[in-house]
Amino acid sequence: MATMAAPTAVQSGPGLETITSKQAHSTVPQDEVLAGEADAELLAKLGYKQELRRNFTMLEVFGIAFSIMGLLPSIASTLSFSIPAGPVGMVWGWFLASGCIFVVGVAIADLGSAMRPRVVYIGGMFASLTCCDKADQYRTHYFASPKTRNALSFLVGYSNTLGLVGGLCSIDYGFALMFCSVIVVSRDGNWEPSNGVVYAVFLCCVLLHGVLASTLSKVMGKLQTVFVAMNLILIAATIIALPVGKKLSSERNDAHFIFAHTENLTTWPTGWAFMLSWLSPIWTIGAFDSCVHMSEEAANAAKAVPYGIMMSIGSCWVLGFIIMIVIASCINPDLEAVLGSSFGQPMAQIYYDAVGKQGTLGLMSLLFIVQFLMGLSITVAASRQTWAFSRDGALPFSSFFRPISKKFGYIPLRCVWGCVFLAAVLGLLCLIAPAAASALFSLAVAGNNLAWGTPLFCRVVWGQHKFVPGPFYTGDRFSRPIAWAAIVFLVFGIILAMFPTGGPNPDPQSMNYTVVINMAVWGGALAYYFIDARKWFTGPKITVDTLPENMIAAGLEGVDGGNVEPGAKEGVHEKVGEKHDISADSA
Repeated sequence: MATMAAPTAVQSGPGLETITSKQAHSTVPQDEVLAGEADAELLAKLGYKQELRRNFTMLEVFGIAFSIMGLLPSIASTLSFSIPAGPVGMVWGWFLASGCIFVVGVAIADLGSAMRPRVVYIGGMFASLTCCDKADQYRTHYFASPKTRNALSFLVGYSNTLGLVGGLCSIDYGFALMFCSVIVVSRDGNWEPSNGVVYAVFLCCVLLHGVLASTLSKVMGKLQTVFVAMNLILIAATIIALPVGKKLSSERNDAHFIFAHTENLTTWPTGWAFMLSWLSPIWTIGAFDSCVHMSEEAANAAKAVPYGIMMSIGSCWVLGFIIMIVIASCINPDLEAVLGSSFGQPMAQIYYDAVGKQGTLGLMSLLFIVQFLMGLSITVAASRQTWAFSRDGALPFSSFFRPISKKFGYIPLRCVWGCVFLAAVLGLLCLIAPAAASALFSLAVAGNNLAWGTPLFCRVVWGQHKFVPGPFYTGDRFSRPIAWAAIVFLVFGIILAMFPTGGPNPDPQSMNYTVVINMAVWGGALAYYFIDARKWFTGPKITVDTLPENMIAAGLEGVDGGNVEPGAKEGVHEKVGEKHDISADSA
C-alpha cells in the first residue's frame, strides 16, 4: 500500500468551512454557499476546488439535457436530412440511429460513473470522473498511454468546445428559420427572407441568449422543469393536432407508406440517402452530453449525470419514434413539394396542410419558443465546458476567460460571451446558402463524436486496468463490448457528418463546410500542441488551493501527470513520474 503522511489540519479561509472526511479524517476547505460537503469533497479528490454553485438535482440535470434536445423543435430543424429518404428514412432511420445512440449513452454513463482514483484518502476512497465539467478530456488523459495522453486530452478539449458551440449555432439557426417561417405563413407566402435577414435574426437570438445566460444563473436549474413541461406540451399538441386536422382535411397516409415507402431525393445511392437520414436523430439526441458539462453544478453528480444521460436518450428515442410515425402519416406524399415549401420550413408546411393557417401560426410560434429555450440551455452548457478547459490554460486567453463572476451568481461570465462571439462568427455560414448553413448541424455532430469516442477508445485500448466501476456499471461481460460498439458508431457518425447531403460533386453553395471547419480546428489544435503547448500543457490542472497531507496517496503529479497550480502542491511527497496502481494499492 502506498505510504501516507499523517493528517494535517487545514486553516479555513474567509467564508470557508473546514470539512472533515469521516472515511479519511481529512479536511477540505469548503464554501457551503456553493455545494454540500459530499460533492465538494468528491471534487477535491480530483484536485479541483468547488467554484460553481450546485443548483441542479438529478431531475434538473435530465431536464437540461432534454430541453437542449428539444425533441420536436430539433426534429423540425432537421427534417431536411430525413425527408429525402422518404418515410422509411424518417421512421426507421430514427429508430435505428436512436438505438445506436443509446448504446453510446450507456458506454459514456458506464465510463462517467467509474470511480477515478485521482486522490485517494485513507481507507481507499475514490473520486468520480463525472464530477468535473471537462470530463471527456479528463478521462482521455487518465486512460491514454503516457506518450499520447497530453496531446489527446488537448485535442478532445478543443473538439468538445467546438461541438457545443456548433450546437448553439445550429439551434439558433433553426430558431431563425422557424421565426421567419411564421412571418411567411402570416403573409400567405408573399415574403421570402434573404440570407442576411436570417443571419440578423440568428445574431439577435445568440446575443439574447448571452444576456439571459448571464443573468438567470440562479434559477436555471428550476427553469429546466418548465422547459421540460413546455416540450411535452408541444409534443402532445402535435401528436393530437396533426392526425385530427389531417383527417378533417384529407386522408392520412396508410401504414405501408409510413413504414415501407422509400424515396431518394438526393443524387446519392438510395442506401446512403437512408444513412444520411440518421443525421437527424444523431444531432437531436446528441445533446445528452450536456449532462456531463453541468456536473460541477449537479448535486450527487456521480449518480445524477449517468442517469440523466440514460433518461434523456431513452425518452427521446421512444417519443421521437412516435412523432416520426405521426409526421409520416400526415405528410404530403409529394415529399419534394414539402422540402421546397415557400414557407422555408418543412414542418411549417406539414402543419399548414393539416391544421391550416391559424393552427400553423400557433404551433410554429410555440415551436420557436421552445427552440429558443434550447439555445439558452446549451449556451449555459457550452460556457461551462469552455470555462473548464480554460481552467487548464489550454484555450487562447485562458487567464482572461477563467475568472468566475460572483456578482452574477458564481458563473463563468466571460466564457458565456466568448461562446456567443464564436457562435456569431460561425453563423456567418448563413450568408452563403441554406445548404452551406446546414454544416452548423453536422460540425456539432463531428466535434462531439470525436470528444466522446476518444476517452472510450483510450479506456479499452490502454486503460482497462485502471477502470474501477462506479454506481452505474453494465458488468464485466458487457462493459467492453458496449464501449467498442459505441466507438464504431461514433466513428461512423463523424464520417457521415462530413458528406454533402444533396449528393457528390457539390458547388460552393451546396458544400458541407464541416470537413473544412472541423479539420481546421483539429489540425490547428494538434499543431498548436506540438509547436508550443507540449512545453507547458501536462493535462488537467489541480486547483485546490491548499491540500491536506493525507490527500497525497500516489501523488497529484505522479498519478497521471496532472499539472498542479502554485499553492496546490503542499502535502505532495512523491516525485513526478512515480506511478501506482491505486486500485491495487488500496486493496
